[in-house]
Amino acid sequence: MPREILVTAPRVIEFREYSEPPLKAGEVRVKSIISGIKHGTEMNLYRGTSPFFDQNFDLDYRLFLPAQPGKLYPCNLGSWLVGEVMEIGREVKRFRIGDRVHGGLKHRETNVIPEVELHPLGAMEVEDALFVDPGIFALQTVHDAGIKVGDHVAVFGMGAIGLLAVQMARLDGAEMVIAVDLFDRRLNLARRLGADYTLNAGEQDVGWEIKKLTNKKGVDVALEISGSYTALHQAIRSVAVGGKIVAASYYSGSRDALQLGAEWHHNRPVLISSMAVWGCLHRDYPLWDLKRITSTVIYLLERKILRTEGLISHRFPFPEAMQAYKLIDQHPEETIKVTLIY
Repeated sequence: MPREILVTAPRVIEFREYSEPPLKAGEVRVKSIISGIKHGTEMNLYRGTSPFFDQNFDLDYRLFLPAQPGKLYPCNLGSWLVGEVMEIGREVKRFRIGDRVHGGLKHRETNVIPEVELHPLGAMEVEDALFVDPGIFALQTVHDAGIKVGDHVAVFGMGAIGLLAVQMARLDGAEMVIAVDLFDRRLNLARRLGADYTLNAGEQDVGWEIKKLTNKKGVDVALEISGSYTALHQAIRSVAVGGKIVAASYYSGSRDALQLGAEWHHNRPVLISSMAVWGCLHRDYPLWDLKRITSTVIYLLERKILRTEGLISHRFPFPEAMQAYKLIDQHPEETIKVTLIY
């Protein structure tokens, strides 16, 4: 029987066998080839730091409301996967058995999904397709920032989303792009992918350094994609008076570093939350929606306009998934995008 991975308690991953359900009309069964681990959402689920650990998100009220602690588990993990069509249901028109496809699928050996939610791999490289998911969030962040030709931009967090956002900010016409992270490995990659300056937040006062790089003014826009409250505070410190901070992160940990009585209160910046899913409409809807964001990212990856070389740091066989999550959790300085091979 095929297997999937489940988080059954904080930092506990188990393999479980499952039965293959019969296909309904319009559904496709996909045999997994490779999937990518999401370092924000997935790792918060893995660590037990997600708000879903002891709360429910009520979609009618759009509020997190109390729930029984630990009710989240067991839960599946996964974000984006590349696979091969192994079976098609009635009325499937777009795919045939043997086609290579990609989409938002779980870390399991097979997946069943409506054909409308799948994308043909086409000429795209298999590993490039894994960057559709981080690309969606990067592009939404850049759109929410409204970056203009000539803008100065700082990007905090050089994971997969941040490294793609650096490139997209440049595509939008940013005159200066500053990359910020704690780890030199990621900063060196950011420089190769187009950042003009790189700053190590563990060694420098980042807000101060950014002000010096911009002749005391500050950047027009800061994109905060690290999930750290310390980074969010430094992003606020880095922008010009009336500048914008776009926060696209899944925040967790201590909030002590966020001091809203300091630069936030005195420089009147604008803080924007960026979210592409959970029923959040694009700010330019109906001109833009999630479908168009996704197709645009696919277009950029297919044509190599977005570069992904060096973004995959580790490749684990699926049976070693527990080691993959442990590595990301314990040694973030070594990882960027970690994949599972089936």
